Amino acid sequence: MRIVIAEDNVLLASGLELLLNSRGFEVVEITADAPGLLTAVRTHRPDITIVDVRLPPTFRDEGIRAAVRARREHPGLPVLVLSQYVEQEYAGRLLADVRGGIGYLLKDRVSRVAEFTDALRRVAGGGTAMDPEVIAQLLAARGDPVDALTAREREVLALMAEGHDNAGIAQRLVVTDNAVHKHIGNVFLKLGLSAGDSGHRRVRAVLAYLRRYGQDTTPTATTPHPPT
Repeated sequence: MRIVIAEDNVLLASGLELLLNSRGFEVVEITADAPGLLTAVRTHRPDITIVDVRLPPTFRDEGIRAAVRARREHPGLPVLVLSQYVEQEYAGRLLADVRGGIGYLLKDRVSRVAEFTDALRRVAGGGTAMDPEVIAQLLAARGDPVDALTAREREVLALMAEGHDNAGIAQRLVVTDNAVHKHIGNVFLKLGLSAGDSGHRRVRAVLAYLRRYGQDTTPTATTPHPPT
């Protein structure tokens, strides 16, 4: 898997390169700014890009804006965003594009190597990998089909957004695989995702969950449920 990294922190970039190369990935280029990212993507056509939100010169949102542009120039380009915070406006634009895998992780996830490399492979394969805190800040507010979901269906969809498969969701919610399958079916139905969408329904469901976002949204705690 060929990777382009856009990260201005030299120590973090070097650490990522060492980590990824030691696990069978190939880092083809590291760039420290947004123009460099666009040039590297055009040159290497990587399997996935890892992009920091904040890049020179202003260290505000240059990285994620460059990621949006890169996906516009190269439809379907998988992008994994790493950040210390959630940049809502451009995160929403990035997640609204259903073509290709997308991930948005907070940087402390990198320390959990197995989770990080699993997320990287999942995004490169066209899936999603969303940090729970990112999900919490980009939840749909009012007037969205997601509002029709039950609390349990929202929990299932949130875990889908994090990238968990059915078995992983069942384990975390302490329910049966059949219960998860039923909840996901209800999610697809309420979001208007037909069977004709095939495997892309999971991605489209996640994106529907994240598409509408509001700054007044705050994380809500969940409590364990008994097996169903």
